[in-house]
Amino acid sequence: MAKPIKETPVLYDEDAYRFEMAAHNVVPLSEEERAERLATYEKISKKVSFAL
Repeated sequence: MAKPIKETPVLYDEDAYRFEMAAHNVVPLSEEERAERLATYEKISKKVSFAL
């Protein structure tokens, strides 16, 4: 039987501030990094299959 999912904790003060700043200051990947990650993803997805 599955375990119940706990509630997400609420962030306060400095933790909340850092979380919000990180969410607003996202740095996009360069085209080179993006292509490299996509190639890795495709390589792995060919080797692995998940039965649902």
